[in-house]
Amino acid sequence: MRKFLLLVLPAFLVLACKEEKTAEAIEVGPEALHGSIDRVTQIMIHDIFSPPVASRIFAYPAIAAYEITALNNDAYLSLAGQATGLEPIPKPNDEQEINYQLAAVVAHMELSKQLIFSEKDMEQYRDSLYTIWEAKNKVLFDTSKTYGLQVAEHISEWMGKDNYAQTRTMPKFTIRTEDETRWQPTPPAYMEGIEPHWSKIRPFLIDSAEQFKPIPPPPFSMDKKSHFYKELQEVYDISKKIADEGDASEEIKIAQFWDCNPYVSVTRGHLMFATKKITPGAHWIGIVKIATRKTGSDFDKTLYAYTKTSMAIADAFISCWDEKYRSNLIRPETLINQHIDDSWKPVLQTPPFPEYTSGHSVVSGAASIALTDIFGEGFAFDDDTEVPYGLPIRSFTSFEHAADEAAISRMYGGIHYRAAVEVGVEQGRNLGAYIMNKVKMTPSPSN
Repeated sequence: MRKFLLLVLPAFLVLACKEEKTAEAIEVGPEALHGSIDRVTQIMIHDIFSPPVASRIFAYPAIAAYEITALNNDAYLSLAGQATGLEPIPKPNDEQEINYQLAAVVAHMELSKQLIFSEKDMEQYRDSLYTIWEAKNKVLFDTSKTYGLQVAEHISEWMGKDNYAQTRTMPKFTIRTEDETRWQPTPPAYMEGIEPHWSKIRPFLIDSAEQFKPIPPPPFSMDKKSHFYKELQEVYDISKKIADEGDASEEIKIAQFWDCNPYVSVTRGHLMFATKKITPGAHWIGIVKIATRKTGSDFDKTLYAYTKTSMAIADAFISCWDEKYRSNLIRPETLINQHIDDSWKPVLQTPPFPEYTSGHSVVSGAASIALTDIFGEGFAFDDDTEVPYGLPIRSFTSFEHAADEAAISRMYGGIHYRAAVEVGVEQGRNLGAYIMNKVKMTPSPSN
């Protein structure tokens, strides 16, 4: 028996060494995170989520992933007790080794899968990563995956209390055509008002939907000497100037670059179909990727940037939609067709919700403040976010520069009055500044 053990033991040790050598470290860099977010963006384009809903889809998975990395990195602070209603995530078993970045990506993919419709598309990306990670170190993969799923479940429970499910059963928006000041559906699809109850969604960091309530729009008046009518006429005059210049117009290029309308309908004969475009929030999430790659940000800082920006975007939509359905202002297209030119069409297709304030302006203002807080003022970048959709790269000297262009693009596109743009971007910047002062995601220098 002893002789048998002496013969078997060396062979066992050799096999054990071979197994130890095959168990590699699992490197999870920022590209795995970029890939997960890119896949979610592509799925949202296919599934056609509204801009407010899309902002929610970006925020929760980012927070789930961030909370895992913050638990393991003293350079970042948990959002528990800061984001409304968020409790600390469960801690992993001390006896198990965890790859926190792997667990973070697992949590991000799992939450994303819960929030979109085309789950199989997300699962394909997930499984491609799982195959690679499991082959390198199955034990570490299994423990990290299990923990990532545990945290995803924790965030999912918190997410389920944000009133989203309740808003799905609330009444549709009531259209009153007898009041010419109120928003009415616009051609070509004449869609109903999108997300009229979005202000009831629980905010992430602002105190309430109405906290950054903007000043009212100019009083409605069709008197040609009134402020309101002058803004209406300005939209029409700009569109005529742009039309005369044709595709060479810089205003047209700006309007098209920032269109980001997932509801654009195209009519061909008797058929009507939607073209595929990202939402305004998705465009700014794309800018996060550009900034983190340009700075060579590691996994944790990349996730920090995505999380901070996505929360600002999500709260900006809640704030903006609160005002949209309060002021319920009619769009330029409707009034121009009724009172100035019945054959006029805007450069961009009018999206299906009230006019004031401009969603692009509010969201861009908030996102630009978040990104400036992370990467600093005067951060120049080349924005290639729209290249996959057939549009060229545009260059910006700062995030504020990009936000200003995104805002004015809505007036160039013929879908907003000047007040909605100028007040909207200020609303977004005020909201963004508040969030940056309130949320503490990194220790203070004194610590």
